[in-house]
Amino acid sequence: MEDWQSFLSPYKQAVEELKVKLKGMRGQFELQSSHSPIEFVTGRVKPIASILDKAQNKGIPLDKLELEMQDIAGLRMMCQFVDDISRVVELLRKRNDFEIVEERNYISNKKKSGYRSYHMVIRYPVQTINGEKKILVEIQIRTLAMNFWATIEHSLNYKYKGQFPKDIQMRLQRAAEAAFRLDEEMSLIRGEIQEAQAFFSSKKES
Repeated sequence: MEDWQSFLSPYKQAVEELKVKLKGMRGQFELQSSHSPIEFVTGRVKPIASILDKAQNKGIPLDKLELEMQDIAGLRMMCQFVDDISRVVELLRKRNDFEIVEERNYISNKKKSGYRSYHMVIRYPVQTINGEKKILVEIQIRTLAMNFWATIEHSLNYKYKGQFPKDIQMRLQRAAEAAFRLDEEMSLIRGEIQEAQAFFSSKKES
């Protein structure tokens, strides 16, 4: 790859544009004074070193990155409750500013490690001075508890290069179940939580 800056530029543009659009969805719920299923949105372009590592591990030639690596551009949409995830997925399916390429449900089909999240791969059109360029972007939709676990697991995975010691692996699986139980308990008192949040917001505004 001779010019990483030129290669990554449309990916950076896609992330910035999608962050504005997806955050705008949250703003629309707030304008209607209704519960937003979106807590917050983050985005990033994968660092060059990570792209090279993944390409080597997956056997992806560098001239095939655009077609075969789906998460060079990535966004995360955080939700308070598990039920919010399906609502966000439905909202994304209704949009006509990108095409959905693939969906992977790691919530009802969790990974062996305990990882839970909903992944959606989209093809997003970026307008450049050389014309339209369609970029693959991965959107991960998860609860705050799922995200906490996934962030810790990612750091440990980097440290151990995927070869976790047995005790760490066991504790991670237990922690994943604890995070899921937390999500389930919060769902049971969802009404109380939303009422309290609405009351707190009205106090802040008055």
